[in-house]
This record gives sequence, C-alpha cells and structure tokens, in this order.
Amino acid sequence: MHLPSITALRALDAIARHGSVSRAATELFLTRSAISHQINALEQSLGFAVLERAGRGVALTWRGERYIHEARRALGILEEAAHRSAGGEVAGRLRVSCTPGFAVYWLCHHLGAFHRAYPHVELSITAPRAADEVNAREADLFIAYGSGDWTDFTIEPITSLSYFPVCSPTLVNARGRPLTTDDLADVLLLHMGSHADWSQWLAAAGAHEIDGRRGMVFSEAPFAQEAAISGQGIAIGDTFLSGDALARGLLVRPFDVTIESPRGYYLLARPERSQRPEVCAFSNWLLDELRESVRSWGARLGRGVS
Repeated sequence: MHLPSITALRALDAIARHGSVSRAATELFLTRSAISHQINALEQSLGFAVLERAGRGVALTWRGERYIHEARRALGILEEAAHRSAGGEVAGRLRVSCTPGFAVYWLCHHLGAFHRAYPHVELSITAPRAADEVNAREADLFIAYGSGDWTDFTIEPITSLSYFPVCSPTLVNARGRPLTTDDLADVLLLHMGSHADWSQWLAAAGAHEIDGRRGMVFSEAPFAQEAAISGQGIAIGDTFLSGDALARGLLVRPFDVTIESPRGYYLLARPERSQRPEVCAFSNWLLDELRESVRSWGARLGRGVS
C-alpha cells in the first residue's frame, strides 16, 4: 500500500468538516475534479471507500470515520514537526527547480517569509527548460506545471487552474464600453507557448469567427502577462498567475467565460530526499503561504479567486 499524500489527507479532512466537495475545493484552492482525484487515489490505496452520498452532499463511511481520526492525528504530528523545525533549527542547502511564471508572480514575492522562518536554510532556485521538466539531478524539489503523471516522485498538488482573458483596464476604457468577442478581431492576441490557449478559449466562448492563431507568441507566461499589463493586447491569464495583478487592478477580466485546465502546479520530490528536514520545511511553508495568498486575493477582489 502506498502512503497517501498530504493533499489527499487534507482533502478528506476538509470534506469531512464541510460535507461538501465544492467547499473543500474552495478551501484548498483546488478544483472539484482535483479533489475527487485525490479521494479516488486515497480509496484505491486503502482498498475501501471513505465517502458516500448523503442527500446533496457527501459524508464519511464508517471506515472513513475511523480513518479520518487517525489521519487528523497524522496531520497534527506533521504540523507540530513543522513548528518545531521553525526558528532556526533546520539548516542545510535546498535546491528548488521552479517554472518561471510561478517564480516571478508568486515565489519571488514570498521568499523573505521563508528566510525569516528558516534563516539557516540556503535556498537556491533555478528554472527548467520546460514547465513540466523534472530532470535536474541537483534539484531537491521541483515546482512543475503539468498533468500530475510524473513517475518516481512524491507528488503534491499545489493548485489547479482556470483560464480566462486578461488585459489592462486602459485597453477596455479606451473603447468606452465593455468588450465583446467581436472586438477580438482587431485586438492583439498574446499567446503563451502556442496558439492553443486562445483557440481553446474562443471555442468555449462560441467565438468561432475569430482567428485564434493571430497575434504574438511568447515562450514564457510572464512575457505575455507583462505585455497585457502594459496595454499591448489581451492575454490568457489564470486564477493563480494573474491573481495578484487582478487584485491590484493591473489587470481586468473583460469576459466572464472561464475554462478549467486539465493541468496545474505540483510540488515534486525524489522519494529519497522527501523526508529531509529542509525539504519538509519548504513544502509545508509553501502550501500554507499559498493558502494565505489566495485568501488575500479573494479579499481584495471582494470575492473568491475562481
């Protein structure tokens, strides 16, 4: 039997408290499908069902009730270990491979908090050649973007994503009215990596007359988003990388249509390194700090970031 992931245990705990997969997903900043995937993987590992239907919600099975009691004890032990590790007791070198978008729009803005909590951890951050690449032999941890199907790693979901167009408010204000999909015919489309992002969104929005291959293609998400912030055109943003810029008013969402991505951000470690104190410290810190960021974005937007 494989050991369950921390995310799976947290998902089960949240569902047990809320009686709802949707509310658990909101709390953990994951999609319903990601939560369901975690529970399915947990049940396959355990060999029994932990949830059952209860009216319009869900409830724990009798085996699930017994299991969540032990799971909460395990989560408590991990939290206590993290607290004991804080305050300078953890030391060593930690090498993290991180996608440029995640690093630029979130990680680099929070490194001071990690250093204050773990001043004796020497942190080194590098960027991979591709967002889903986890090949760097020297890296202890990987923050990668993909479908979660890597092998030979311990894997924790960081966040799932939803996509939507974003642009500078000045671009909308210049029109003097809300944008329609017809306006996309003469606005510069900013692409990340390929034309697939816009093509998928246009199909979901029913804007079949717009050529999704128009515009400029950037190799990295920060390039496209910064171009959008400066008013050069409209990019496809997401709930995570665009969250802070939306909350600060640097970007707006000109359309309501959102598409759920089958991919997301994951935290990966090689099994032989996953229990090292500095690896555990960074992993727990990242998940907790990210949760606070999401709450902050939602508060500033006046609603949840969804």
